[in-house]
Amino acid sequence: MNISPLAYVHPEAQIGEGCKIGPFCYIDKGVVIGDNNELMNSVTLLSGTTIGNENVIFPGAVIGAIPQDLKFRGEDSTVVIGSGNRIRENVTIHRGTASKGTTIVGNNNLIMENAHIAHDCVFGNGIIMGNSTKLAGEVIVDDNAIISAVVLVHQFCRIGGYTMVQGGTRTSMDIPPFVIAAREPVAYCVGLRRRNFSVEVINDIHNAYRILYNSNLRVADALQQIRETITMGKEVQYIVDFVANSTRGIIR
Repeated sequence: MNISPLAYVHPEAQIGEGCKIGPFCYIDKGVVIGDNNELMNSVTLLSGTTIGNENVIFPGAVIGAIPQDLKFRGEDSTVVIGSGNRIRENVTIHRGTASKGTTIVGNNNLIMENAHIAHDCVFGNGIIMGNSTKLAGEVIVDDNAIISAVVLVHQFCRIGGYTMVQGGTRTSMDIPPFVIAAREPVAYCVGLRRRNFSVEVINDIHNAYRILYNSNLRVADALQQIRETITMGKEVQYIVDFVANSTRGIIR
């Protein structure tokens, strides 16, 4: 363990093996840090924060601050970070509220400079999140999404897996999986070849979205037609389940 003498580590914080903690870091009471993490200078980890293994956290990041939610009354809550993440400069990740109790960030994500993950978000694995992108409270981001720079996501929205959200996009509705979302107002297209999906799977996804968006059917009827006419591989099933369970409605 390598802790700078200029860092503050509360005696009740738990620090794993092989960690590097740079100068001017602040590690609060009750923080739990796993093995082989690197905290560069001026990182702040506040009470309620748990971090897994082999993360790199860059200068100025703040994890575990109380949520920016006027309903918050000081209740105990947490933020849980997985392993293998790269959390860049000035990123802020807030702990949960009474609504869900915790904010979750999974594994092997790249969260770029000045991004914000608000209270009670569930942020999956293998995600790239661009500079200055902001997620409001209780947003869900599924695995392997790419969210470009300066994207604004309304509270309670969900972003599906393998989605690419282009820079500057704003959304107050759910973005379903496997699409490219862009423009103002936000709209979709499908592009998956770089993700090594087979031609057959891409065609099934295209056909599912053609029915969903271009058939003029009600959503429930479109989903039924997808079930009846398209091979229900795991990707198409994911689309059907995502849309069926959307509470905010999907982008059109």
